[in-house]
Amino acid sequence: MTLCACTLIIFLIMFTSPVLIGKMKVSASESLVSDQPHEVEVLLQRQYLDGEMSEEELEETIWSMEDFWSYYDEWELVDQNKDQIVFRKEINDISPLMKMHGYFGIEDDGTLSIYNGKPTENEVIQSFFQINTKQLKSHLHESLLEGIPVSTKDEYLEVLKIYQKYAINGL
Repeated sequence: MTLCACTLIIFLIMFTSPVLIGKMKVSASESLVSDQPHEVEVLLQRQYLDGEMSEEELEETIWSMEDFWSYYDEWELVDQNKDQIVFRKEINDISPLMKMHGYFGIEDDGTLSIYNGKPTENEVIQSFFQINTKQLKSHLHESLLEGIPVSTKDEYLEVLKIYQKYAINGL
């Protein structure tokens, strides 16, 4: 095959085959910029260290798919159809709910948990692992019964580190 024939074949493949742009399949005959905008609902899910997930719903007008995908390039595409696109992002921090109302405490079965408010209110946000309460020092057990407030990521990680030593099954 001659160089011209190879070049022609490569040209035809590149400009007539469907290609994947961002997360959307686009053929050469389709334009990335539209004369008519496309309205789509965008759902942004933020997953926090403490297990909470927040959702934000937006209405987007898409004129350029390339611009749209580049705007959300730091988000993971979870689901997509013609009317809705769902993105998720892992947030390396505790949730706003935890920062305002979060308390570590212990459930009746000895499970270390985070509560929305004091542990006596029994509104568990997330459970972690069971603690061997027989090995637990009395002041640490008392702190969990009263509730340990947590308002930063560092406090959150520190409490987990302290109580992991007493986890059943060596977690």
